[in-house]
Amino acid sequence: MNEAQINRRKDRIHEIIFEADTPEGKTFDIVLLVMIVLSIIAVMLESVESINEKYHNQLFFAEWVLTILFSIEYALRMYCVRSRRKYAFSFFGIVDVLSILPTYLGLFMSGGVNKLMIIRILRLLRIFRIFKLGHFMGESTQILNAMKASRAKISVFMFFVIVMVILMGSIMHLIEGGINDGFNNIPNSIYWAIVTLTTVGYGDISPLTPFGKFLSALVMILGYAVIAVPTGIVSAEMTNTNNAPQTKDNKYHNTQVCRYCLEEDHDDDAIFCKTCGERINEKK
Repeated sequence: MNEAQINRRKDRIHEIIFEADTPEGKTFDIVLLVMIVLSIIAVMLESVESINEKYHNQLFFAEWVLTILFSIEYALRMYCVRSRRKYAFSFFGIVDVLSILPTYLGLFMSGGVNKLMIIRILRLLRIFRIFKLGHFMGESTQILNAMKASRAKISVFMFFVIVMVILMGSIMHLIEGGINDGFNNIPNSIYWAIVTLTTVGYGDISPLTPFGKFLSALVMILGYAVIAVPTGIVSAEMTNTNNAPQTKDNKYHNTQVCRYCLEEDHDDDAIFCKTCGERINEKK
């Protein structure tokens, strides 16, 4: 087999594994997603002692079968890409290898290291590309942009919150410290202030004196502001983002992945990669 034939075979494997524009590619990705879901369910069931005792052998067998299949898939991905190093250190490349390592590490290490296989759930993020749900990714981009635009305001607010919990914790230590073991030091008192201000309310530490209960009530009421203020800041920025003029970034994107630089999110009518300039669609 000459080099041209090998490259065509690699391109064909790349099209099936990395893209979902063909029936074979979509079928491969759907089967892959089903396998990922099954592996996550197996990890969860294995953590239930009663189920693990009864079906340990079956779960162990399923775990190894799925891991071997994922290993073959990872090897094929490394085989067909033009830049193996770029794929290996990409987000999905790292997630792919981390999703199979725990099973092999379990041969040499104990302590339930295979439970780390739950990281496979991150591979489900490919569902947005597989089913062409790019508009959902656009919505998530709007949220990220709104958070970035409001980061200065949120930083100032968080600084105020930190100062407030330190102050409230210190005051509560002065009030309750001599009679309540839960407030015997300032760090424990700050922990109480954080739990109370965020309305979590574990109840493991609570004031005993009337003034301590009064201060606790004030902190609980302030907790509603902690929730409302950053929400309002981000919501305002999202409104500004939604009212902004639409750009070409809102254009529909397909599932084409550049074989050379692994760039995704190309326009539907793109023929060449927008990053490296290599041809990404041989059919156009």
